[in-house]
Amino acid sequence: MTDIQLLVAQRARTSPLTYTRTAVVLHWLAAALILLNIALGLRMEHFPGYSHGSPEWNAALFWHASFGALVLWLAVTRWIWRSMHPAPALPASVPDWQAKAAHGVHVTLYAMMIALPLSGFVHRLAGSHPVSFFGLWDWPSLLAKNEPLRLLSMTVHVTLASLLGGLVLAHVGAVMKHLLIDRDGVAQRMKWR
Repeated sequence: MTDIQLLVAQRARTSPLTYTRTAVVLHWLAAALILLNIALGLRMEHFPGYSHGSPEWNAALFWHASFGALVLWLAVTRWIWRSMHPAPALPASVPDWQAKAAHGVHVTLYAMMIALPLSGFVHRLAGSHPVSFFGLWDWPSLLAKNEPLRLLSMTVHVTLASLLGGLVLAHVGAVMKHLLIDRDGVAQRMKWR
């Protein structure tokens, strides 16, 4: 056996079979909030009756920004938790390219869960709008009004949201493949217990 094969075999012996309960709770809570926030964002921007500045639009924005901040903090918490608790080993039947693709998607999802709320935060600040966290407190205003930055950050925010939506669909598709076609136990590692 090569050194790499020995390391993989050793990790497989010492790695847990499923994610920790904390990791599972953080995963499903973040998933629910991300889906809710995508729905709120779409509702604000693409459905009739929600004109910019209307009471309905402002209410949706309040919740959208608050949930976005929560997603940011959950992502940071998940990243810290994950750094101390390694992911369970994938079954040996999972091809190397799929393992690498899964790792790439997970890293990108974490990056999106941090970059997307930050781009929304910059957008609001550059427009000189306060950002409240569920009405409990306002985030500090770190930027002066800056229209070019506001427009750029909005473009970044919408682009990242579209990419995140695509990644979520790819992630769910891969889970369904492992659950319904491969039946290899990959999906069960994150099941709610």
